[in-house]
Amino acid sequence: MPAVPRSFFSRPSVDVAPDLLGCLLARDSAEGRRVMRITEVEAYAGPLDPASHGYKGKTPRNAVMFGPPGFLYVYFTYGMHFCINFVCSPEDVCSAVLIRAGEIVEGVDLARAARSGSSDRDLARGPARLTKALDLSREDNGLDLCDGGPLTVLARESSDFTVATGPRVGVSSAAEIPWRFWIEGDRTVSAYKAHKPKVRSATSS
Repeated sequence: MPAVPRSFFSRPSVDVAPDLLGCLLARDSAEGRRVMRITEVEAYAGPLDPASHGYKGKTPRNAVMFGPPGFLYVYFTYGMHFCINFVCSPEDVCSAVLIRAGEIVEGVDLARAARSGSSDRDLARGPARLTKALDLSREDNGLDLCDGGPLTVLARESSDFTVATGPRVGVSSAAEIPWRFWIEGDRTVSAYKAHKPKVRSATSS
């Protein structure tokens, strides 16, 4: 299958996101190749989107999100997990797609070793799980997805599936925007969890 060209990513994230479903993310390392079929994604629209890391402008942390398109943005969350995004839109326009879930279709043994105790269904069923299964971390922030390097997005073999849409998972702002896209009925799609604000217990004076 051919690699996805940079022009594919040089569009708004909300257009790129559903087109990524069914595509393959190939991860090459000294251990071997792992390939994941993408089954669930979320779009984020930078300064236009209160839920985006780029909403308040460019910082050292989110600089990769501002382009050029076709690069990997990695962030650390909850003090323990890494999540990956594909940068979209023309350079200097902040836009990205969070990769939420997928199915490991090659290198399953490597993914199992990285996610000990997981079922094959759950190896990459969630944004933190898939980074572990593919052995991706902060050091991979800024990788070019389009230069034939260690991380490549390959075109999907078939679009014979239904794309479902709904609200994004766990965001506290703009939660009602239906920019989560997934392959309807796919067993590797993550479970939906709405954001729950922290409730502070009252203390007596």
